[in-house]
Amino acid sequence: MSPFPYRLVATDLDGTLLRADESVSARTRDALAAVTEAGAAHIVVTGRAVPWTRHILDDLGYEGIAVCGQGAQVYHAGEHRLLTSLTLDRQLAGLALSKIEAEVGPLALAASRDGLEGEVLMGPGYQVHEGPLPYVPYEDPAELWAAPLTKLYLQHPTLTDDELTRAARETVGGLVDVVMAGPGIVEILPLGLSKATGLSLAARRLGVKAAETIAFGDMPNDIPMFGWAAHGVAMGNAHEELRAVADETTASNEEDGIAVVLERLLSA
Repeated sequence: MSPFPYRLVATDLDGTLLRADESVSARTRDALAAVTEAGAAHIVVTGRAVPWTRHILDDLGYEGIAVCGQGAQVYHAGEHRLLTSLTLDRQLAGLALSKIEAEVGPLALAASRDGLEGEVLMGPGYQVHEGPLPYVPYEDPAELWAAPLTKLYLQHPTLTDDELTRAARETVGGLVDVVMAGPGIVEILPLGLSKATGLSLAARRLGVKAAETIAFGDMPNDIPMFGWAAHGVAMGNAHEELRAVADETTASNEEDGIAVVLERLLSA
């Protein structure tokens, strides 16, 4: 067997490593374990903040570094502590929000608070995805800005995710970054923040370079990560924008797309 050609395997979570029921298949677990045994590190790079990621990492027995919150948080899973955390300027975010709403009309909002136990606040009209992830509803808009935030979530009553993302970027692209991270998930982030910035910080701690990294993802928020890594693999279920910049496309997250590629590389 030839040596595994990469020292770092970076995987998104939702729509990539996780199946629809938020589980990781035995085949994918085995492939990641084989890669680790071959000397590479596996790093999770997710849009989820730490409180929405920790239970998955614990279930995987994951004790290394993870990149959470679209790159805002570098988290040590084994020690359950934040190594770095970048927050969204609330005054700037409020200005951006007012400019977007002036362009497209009222939005339903949610926000992710900073910290290991940071709550996700959800405002009136925000459509919550079914599942086990905890959130705190709010009615008073002042609650949204009462504590440091890592991101804002936006939803529009009629615009599609792509349309809302495009309109928001055109309106406030010089103030904040706007990404589409999944169905119904359009986010406002600090300007310049991406999965690539968080991954580069984590990789530096691990002593690994971009040229030694393979990355897997499914949504447009993974584009910067693909731009940073040596090889980007889009899942079969990936958004067309990510497919357009990927080096290859594998099977879907439901069909063990990560394992398909890792097994091939391990046996090459």
